[in-house]
Amino acid sequence: MRSLFLPLLLASATITLAADDAAFNGKWQLQQSIAGNESTQTCTFTQKGTDLSGSCAGQQGPVQINGKIDGKKVNWMFKGEYNGSPLTVRYAGAMDDQKKISGTVTVEEYSVSGDFTATPAP
Repeated sequence: MRSLFLPLLLASATITLAADDAAFNGKWQLQQSIAGNESTQTCTFTQKGTDLSGSCAGQQGPVQINGKIDGKKVNWMFKGEYNGSPLTVRYAGAMDDQKKISGTVTVEEYSVSGDFTATPAP
């Protein structure tokens, strides 16, 4: 009995890990409010282990993102420009049981922050 239990336990752990490994993959609709400014972006995330990459497209055009995943917690950032000045935007959030990501967004150069939510895009 013991020899049958261990392989079943290991198989179960592998299936769970594989499901979690792809939790952030795909297209997401991101809504954010930063210092009273509302905006929407469409992001495409690719998760490989604990690494997150992809792109987000908004009013300023597409930007490449990179970040890290720790369980249901996620953070990513991108560098861009706003009115000719450099811009670093950082996101930190977590995914809930309904596959919604919520958290904070910070624009470093302007020392402003706000909130965001992301849901799978149709």
